[in-house]
Amino acid sequence: MVRPPSARSAVPGVGRLGLLEPTAADSLRELAWDNVESIPVLWALSRAPDADLALNTMVKLREQLGTEWTALDSAVRTDTSLRGRLFALLGASSAFADHLVADPSSWLVLQRRDLPDRDELIADLLEVVKAVPEEGPRAGPMLFRAQIAGPEAVALLRRSYRDQLMLLAALDLAATVENEPVLPYQLVGRHLTDLADAALTAALSVAVARVCKDGPCEVRLAVVAMGKCGARELNYVSDVDVVFVAEPADPVATRLAAEMMSVGSQAFFDVDAALRPEGKAGALVRTLESHLAYYRRWARTWEFQALLKNRPMTGDLELGQQYRDALMPMVWAASERPDFVPDVQAMRRRVEDLVPEDLRERELKLGHGSLRDVEFAVQLLQLVHGRVDETLHVQGTVEALTALAAGGYVGRDDAANLTASYEFLRLLEHRLQLQRLKRTHTLPPADDDEGMRWLARAAHVRPDGRQDAVGVLAAEIRRNAVRVRRLHAKLFYRPLLESVAKLDSDALRLSPDAAIRQLAALGYTSPEHALGHLKALTGGVSRKGRIQALLLPTLLEWLGDTPNPDAGLLAYRRVSEGLDDQIWFLRELRDEGAIAQRLMIVLGSSEYLPDLLINAPDTIRMYADGPSGPLLLSPKQEDVSRGILTAAARYEDPWRAVAAARSLRRHELARVASADLLGMLDVPQVCRALSSVWVAVLEASLTAVIRADEAETGEPAPADFAVIGMGRLGGLELGYGSDADVLFVCDPRPGVDETKAVKWSNSVADRVQKLLGAPSTDPPLHVDAGLRPEGRNGALVRTLAAYTAYYQQWAQPWEMQALLRAHQVAGDQELGVRFLHVIDKVRYPVGGVSVEAVREIRRIKARVDAERLPRGADPTTHTKLGRGGLADIEWTVQLMQLRHAHEIPALHNTSTLESLDVIEQTKLLDASDVALLRDAWLTATKARNALVLVRGKPADQLPAPGRLLSAVARVAGWPNDDGSEFLDNYMRVTRRGKRVVERVFGG
Repeated sequence: MVRPPSARSAVPGVGRLGLLEPTAADSLRELAWDNVESIPVLWALSRAPDADLALNTMVKLREQLGTEWTALDSAVRTDTSLRGRLFALLGASSAFADHLVADPSSWLVLQRRDLPDRDELIADLLEVVKAVPEEGPRAGPMLFRAQIAGPEAVALLRRSYRDQLMLLAALDLAATVENEPVLPYQLVGRHLTDLADAALTAALSVAVARVCKDGPCEVRLAVVAMGKCGARELNYVSDVDVVFVAEPADPVATRLAAEMMSVGSQAFFDVDAALRPEGKAGALVRTLESHLAYYRRWARTWEFQALLKNRPMTGDLELGQQYRDALMPMVWAASERPDFVPDVQAMRRRVEDLVPEDLRERELKLGHGSLRDVEFAVQLLQLVHGRVDETLHVQGTVEALTALAAGGYVGRDDAANLTASYEFLRLLEHRLQLQRLKRTHTLPPADDDEGMRWLARAAHVRPDGRQDAVGVLAAEIRRNAVRVRRLHAKLFYRPLLESVAKLDSDALRLSPDAAIRQLAALGYTSPEHALGHLKALTGGVSRKGRIQALLLPTLLEWLGDTPNPDAGLLAYRRVSEGLDDQIWFLRELRDEGAIAQRLMIVLGSSEYLPDLLINAPDTIRMYADGPSGPLLLSPKQEDVSRGILTAAARYEDPWRAVAAARSLRRHELARVASADLLGMLDVPQVCRALSSVWVAVLEASLTAVIRADEAETGEPAPADFAVIGMGRLGGLELGYGSDADVLFVCDPRPGVDETKAVKWSNSVADRVQKLLGAPSTDPPLHVDAGLRPEGRNGALVRTLAAYTAYYQQWAQPWEMQALLRAHQVAGDQELGVRFLHVIDKVRYPVGGVSVEAVREIRRIKARVDAERLPRGADPTTHTKLGRGGLADIEWTVQLMQLRHAHEIPALHNTSTLESLDVIEQTKLLDASDVALLRDAWLTATKARNALVLVRGKPADQLPAPGRLLSAVARVAGWPNDDGSEFLDNYMRVTRRGKRVVERVFGG
């Protein structure tokens, strides 16, 4: 037999109610709620977002109300709706809990079951300061004069405003405790906006009383709402952005505006006029004509975007409407401005950069997948298409999404999903702000279980049977952030693809004009061509076309963030068509997000890489991440060199052997350039990798030619043969556009006639040059022997003895300098080392270089500066021969080597950077001077390499400010798209380096 529960056991204990405070049981007893009659009250209390906070506040209210407590207690027991509003409010907001305790009689406000309308709100707040309609020639329906205008006015207004805000919050939260209607997000935003309008109308009435004491107001002053207030989607706690228009804009108008802002900021919320022309540096009040003059001449694109949401809110509404009517045509024409795309892109990046990295996943407003992502995307689409479609001339984000879907610019499902995510994120934002009535958009840290539990309950998130409320909330936050990020891309690109691809018949279709407008707004300078590429990529009914249609929204968004999306889209089409028979290609892009994003960055930034990738497609697989980091960084230089030599050795025909070597070189160039462009390699690493590849190809080619010659003649080679690297090759500091400067040296083998040996060596050198220089789609392989004795008039190949005789008798100062970078790179290693021993006496002369030689080197440098700089080149931005460029730094280092290498063996070094390290270590120069020289060399080399990557061909001259320079800046690792900043930094660094050059090199 089961015993029926006793009356005592039917009353839930504090544990079952979720009350954690040690005093909870005593508090329930003090309120006389520890009995059967109070069970509905107790269970309602347990559903409050913070039941302990609600209970403690009720205890304080009982103390404050005294004999009036009975009325509240009775109402809580009998009025379920009031109980829901009260407990939900007290458990969600410590700020409103404090407000009720400070003014306990204000609980009566919560007995109201509906919200007052805008007119009632205005009337109530004006009544607080006994405001009456203003009289006189400037009077209007929204201009009043307060009869209570002293310091007490602010306190009275603050209390009344807080009561109205409390009623809204209580009605908004009530459904978390009792079965009450849920207030739609848009209704909450509109009511908060109506309340803000009423508040500033009252604040203006106080300002009129304070400023115009001696007579009627003599100016027309319109207060225009901007931002969320203008769009009628205000937060609980937010700045209210305003702009003032006055006729005339005299000191009285300025004082009125300033006084209204002061009263409003003290009594209600921060009133911010920073969106006015020229921002905080501009006049607070302007006439309508002054506003128009500014926007016609000076306004940036973001200022027109801000004007999308302007709305006359109070004051002279007729003047405010004139302001709106005059400016909106300019707003809808903003997308035609030449700086529209870069301005929009720059603003988007600026907003993202405002958020610290560690907060981006917690930021509801500015983080990834945040409210700003939705608002930014919607506003951009409005600006693009609103020029020709007046149905888009709406202010609210949700209303705009609805209009975009109705107009066919956004899919209806996408608009509905984005609206749902937007409203969910705004709900969380509202709950976070209500907690302490502070302006915040940041979620609690992931390890703050208590904070997340409170937020889940305040947002009416409940367990789902698999996870508790905190788990469900965290999953919903992730799901909505991902959905916003995904739809942010689809919002722009999916409609474009549905207009050109053969997708389902119910898909929306943008008109060709609308598609072109949208592409132009996304940064495509030739939108007609881009549309053609999309048609080609998604054409037909093949599976590949369908996969492309699924991939392209995200790929196109990534391309839109690159310096040249037009070229990137064309390159992607070429790569896709080139790999049409490679089934892995689209699968890798679909399944490996890192590969797809990195490929788009590369294609949209570089004209150097697309052809390489088409001919070396396996490099694209290396865009993925491996267990130890990016696969692009996994190969070791020695393994790459060994692979090139091994591949070439498989073929007896030198043409095929060189082709094999060039094929692997192509793959390696694609790998190195990709890693460089993606910011994975620094300048010295790039130079070493490029030099290592050149050396391996030279070695493979020379070996193949000698092996083929021996096979043809049936005799061993008549001479030992070595290739000496000169210039950047000798210093292992090659760039993408560098030739291979070399010397060819031979040494007849015992018993071989010298003439025969030299003739054979010349044929070998000539054949190597021709094989490597043969036309190809790859970057050229030009082997230049122009630094040999007597230059191009001298013999292509000399014996070691001939070199020895020449350098001992005829070496010129410029040759001594050139030999500083000579290093054995290919062929017979022993012969190469013997050659280096021979020239050591020339390049590291005992006692240092002579005064006459120094004078001659300075003379040659002056001539180079005067004559070698190309006609029309800018000497301040020419990376090789310009001021503080590569030549300046290298000649300075080489002069110091000529002077000091005889006594400092460590200066027997062919690398500019390593020689600078030695110069610093031996204190030949101050560390600060060496740092300036090193910085200039690295900056110029990085810029020169970036030029080649961007333009696809060797170049030394940085372009003037514009799109090309911005692309070079991005590829060179500059943190933003501002090419002018990059150029300023380049000139500053090289100018400082030049000062050291002038002092050290002299002359």
